[in-house]
Amino acid sequence: MDLNKAMLIGRLGNDPELKYTQSGIAVVSFSIATSTKWKGQDGNWQEKTEWHNLKAWKGLAETCSNYLKKGSKIYAEGRLETSMWETDGKKNYKTEIVLDNMIMLDTKKDPTSDTTFNGEKFTDTPF
Repeated sequence: MDLNKAMLIGRLGNDPELKYTQSGIAVVSFSIATSTKWKGQDGNWQEKTEWHNLKAWKGLAETCSNYLKKGSKIYAEGRLETSMWETDGKKNYKTEIVLDNMIMLDTKKDPTSDTTFNGEKFTDTPF
């Protein structure tokens, strides 16, 4: 049995970019930052930030596009997927997390209603 699962809590580095495939399926891309802090040997705090590329499809893509923005804090869960393409004979690779679940960790109001989304879980499951 194999397992391909990534779970992250971080902040968006940019607004989500929503596109549609030729067949009309929504896909969104964005990046999030996660940071690690530790005390160095000199006693000063050190920090390292990692950037992660995320992608979501269908309804979850539209939810991300509608409710997330640069700086939003989220819990992201999905699988790692690496794509490869060639440019001028050079192989290029990009690894992304394809989201299955996303939880918004900031409080944000739906601009069309009085509904507040705080910690609500969104999935790519149709039921």
